[in-house]
Amino acid sequence: MTTAVIVDAVRTPVAKGKPGGAYSGIHPVDLHAHTLRALVHRTGIDPHEIDDVISGAVGQVGEQSGNTARWAVLGAGFPETVPAVTVDRQCGSSQQALHFATQGVISGAYDVAIASGVESMSHIPIGSQSLGRDFVGASVGERYRTGLVPQGISAELIAQRWGLSRAQLDEFAAESHQRAATAWKNGLFDSQTTFVNELHTDETIRPDTTVETLAGLRLAFKSDRWVERYPEIDWKVTAGNSSPVNDGSAAVLVTSEEAAARLGLTPRARVHSFSVVGDDPVYMLTGIIPATRKVLARAGLGIDDIDAFEVNEAFASVVLAWQRETGVDPAKVNINGGAIAIGHPLGASGARLTTTLLGNLEQIGGRYGLQVMCEAGGLANATIIERL
Repeated sequence: MTTAVIVDAVRTPVAKGKPGGAYSGIHPVDLHAHTLRALVHRTGIDPHEIDDVISGAVGQVGEQSGNTARWAVLGAGFPETVPAVTVDRQCGSSQQALHFATQGVISGAYDVAIASGVESMSHIPIGSQSLGRDFVGASVGERYRTGLVPQGISAELIAQRWGLSRAQLDEFAAESHQRAATAWKNGLFDSQTTFVNELHTDETIRPDTTVETLAGLRLAFKSDRWVERYPEIDWKVTAGNSSPVNDGSAAVLVTSEEAAARLGLTPRARVHSFSVVGDDPVYMLTGIIPATRKVLARAGLGIDDIDAFEVNEAFASVVLAWQRETGVDPAKVNINGGAIAIGHPLGASGARLTTTLLGNLEQIGGRYGLQVMCEAGGLANATIIERL
């Protein structure tokens, strides 16, 4: 069977996804195009060799509509003959793009593909694509009569079910900021990033974050409506122990081993195994637990075989519940911080995690890395890569 390898991966620093953020004056197509150009420049590949560009974006309206990946390819200066497609697996969109690119290579349909993603939440605020619209229909409403909930409520339900305290959530969040700030200070992200403008670090990292400052933040999702519906919840989730809104882009070059050799490219890792699962759409974010079990079973590996984990920090409660269920050593998880600090530019986050995971494995001399992403609707993607 053809082996799919990762030649390189790169991301922008992540910016605040609001007016005044470092990328708020940049069109999302241009932000995405910058990373695609950087990937080609870093690897030296002739873009004529690229069989497809598969990209993730969540807010596929306005400036991110109309198959935004195609416009980014053209904006990057690639030949008009290079095709592109935009996918939506919600927060896991660019991780799913990596899976699709890998499947294309393994099947022989592609020799060379790019998996990438973009999100400009300063231009397309979260929820813009569904604002004021019923996007689930009557049949889903009939199936889930108690009603679906926003992700913040799911995060609260998870904290309640796994008995996580406010202090535990805040401690996890503070550690994320400290790890990310230290990584930038020590130059660990420098080789992974392409700089767009004056932003030379992730804009939402707060090095001075402490448990004490986080403890003073107000609850983000508690309201009379939700208290009435869930009287059992001891409310804990705040903006401080959740991921922020962000802008950013990331891209990964995937080829077959044969194409890499033919083109004089040096692979950094192979895509070892991958999985995608569906789970309870009310708890919504717990799919990372069965996704992890499924990808390990597919890989024939145990949890202790994995040297580094990247688990998207949509909310602190999600990662802590996953750690509780898997028994993973916290020292192996998001070793250079996660989305609570670095940021969560939705459609770009899967490719950002891959970029970070590659760097982490090389930093520690590890062999296997696992990344897993919770997604709206009760979905999750998991991917294992093997450093070469």
